[in-house]
Amino acid sequence: MKILTSWVEDGLHLFYPHLCTGCGTDLIEKYNLLCYQCIEDLPKTQFEHINNNPVEKLFFGRINIAAAYSEFYFSKGHTLQHLIHELKYKGNTDIGYYLGELMGQSLKNSNRFSSIDIIIPLPMYRDKEIKRGYNQAAILSKGISNVLQIPVDEKSVSRSKATTTQTRKDRTERWLNVDQSFIINNTKAIEGKSILLVDDVITTGATLEACGNIILQISNTQLSIATLAQAVK
Repeated sequence: MKILTSWVEDGLHLFYPHLCTGCGTDLIEKYNLLCYQCIEDLPKTQFEHINNNPVEKLFFGRINIAAAYSEFYFSKGHTLQHLIHELKYKGNTDIGYYLGELMGQSLKNSNRFSSIDIIIPLPMYRDKEIKRGYNQAAILSKGISNVLQIPVDEKSVSRSKATTTQTRKDRTERWLNVDQSFIINNTKAIEGKSILLVDDVITTGATLEACGNIILQISNTQLSIATLAQAVK
């Protein structure tokens, strides 16, 4: 019976090969999403272990955070850009969940994020989320949650207005674009909690700052930030 099952699996693999999401090579391990080479090539930052890392410095003098980090460096043309494109525009939520789990492992291995009570994905405007079918930050958050066993809260904070793309805007324009675009729906759910705010890519931090400021208006909240990647010039 085992031999027959193996033949069937081999036959299916022949006609429906399981390919690496990063480079497209054939994967032997049917449950893997990336080959070992692509995993090794992901540009890890190690920021989760570093106080005053470049992500935290983005928020100096702007917002009071307990800790912040990005899992990877983002640069155009790299495999990571392809993976993020798969997540945001190709409906590949599996790779987003997997990348979230990588973030969860990093956070678990760091003592700087050990007090987190709730994970909040950066909200999308409702119409945009309906059009896409999901919030990519929520997919990452669920992967993180699976590792840390900390709940994800997608309802207590929402985006109250649509904003234009932040691409090609300077820091001031980015801030004005997102100012007053977030609201709290359930104060009691986050009051007194240590919150991890999650997004995919951070550039200037204007959107995360706008959302974080709203969260910190709630009594006794503490804010940390985690993003999949930090854009590098």
